[in-house]
Amino acid sequence: MTTSTRLLLPPVMLLGVLGCANMFAAPEGEQEDSPEAVETSVPEGADAGVEGDESAQEPEAGPLDGVHIALDPGHAGGIAADPQKAQTQVDDGRGGWKDCQAVGASTNSGYTEHAFNWDVSQRLTELLEEDGAEVRLTRENDEAFGPCVDERGQFPQEVGADVYVSIHANGSDPSYSGYFAIVSDPPLNAAQGEPSLEVAEHLNEGLAQEGFDESNLIPGGISQRSDIAGLNWAEVPAVMMELGEMRHAEESAVMETEEGRQRYADALHNGLLSWAETQEEITEE
Repeated sequence: MTTSTRLLLPPVMLLGVLGCANMFAAPEGEQEDSPEAVETSVPEGADAGVEGDESAQEPEAGPLDGVHIALDPGHAGGIAADPQKAQTQVDDGRGGWKDCQAVGASTNSGYTEHAFNWDVSQRLTELLEEDGAEVRLTRENDEAFGPCVDERGQFPQEVGADVYVSIHANGSDPSYSGYFAIVSDPPLNAAQGEPSLEVAEHLNEGLAQEGFDESNLIPGGISQRSDIAGLNWAEVPAVMMELGEMRHAEESAVMETEEGRQRYADALHNGLLSWAETQEEITEE
């Protein structure tokens, strides 16, 4: 048989315990509100929070938001290492044949066109993307062989581009200088006609505003040719830009500097901005 025990507190101690408990109870008539009942006042004119705050808006759209641009840095660094592959014949877009690729020009000091084209394209891409454009390039680096010219011309359709710009530099006689644009002619589709000429005009204007001179080889600064496969295959407004003459002493000196290449990128950027302002059906999408 077990015996249960009880702890009996003296009356005075019991009263003390009860008194301590009452110390933490709110006085009668001043009971604490439950959390649901607590009200907080917000000064008039103060923000009530992020939700519903009209000042918390999305960033403003850039001037090139909704514009898809395909850039082609002409030639490629790996072409010289495989000249036989470069001579593979591809469809020129008009039923004829053309070499897959060409090595490209260079300055008298050995600075290559493919490196110049790549550098300017990278700088231009950064500027365009800062303004909201989606930019795609025909090649991912300057070391590989690079796509053939027919593939480059089909590239803008594959990526859903609104415009296609192929970046080059000419390398002919040292007495020639200045920039010029090339468009496909006679046009094989509607985009190769007036729309391409408009892009060429805006890009030429951008170069002129940056202080570059128009070509003394091509009157009017626009050459219309039927033998450029990269333009013949395009189904969007397409232009090849010859930004200058690599054999001209003064122009090659500009091309060989980072500052000079940035100027070329700035000029093309401004030209595309100007062109996009005229394309409401693109920028309003």
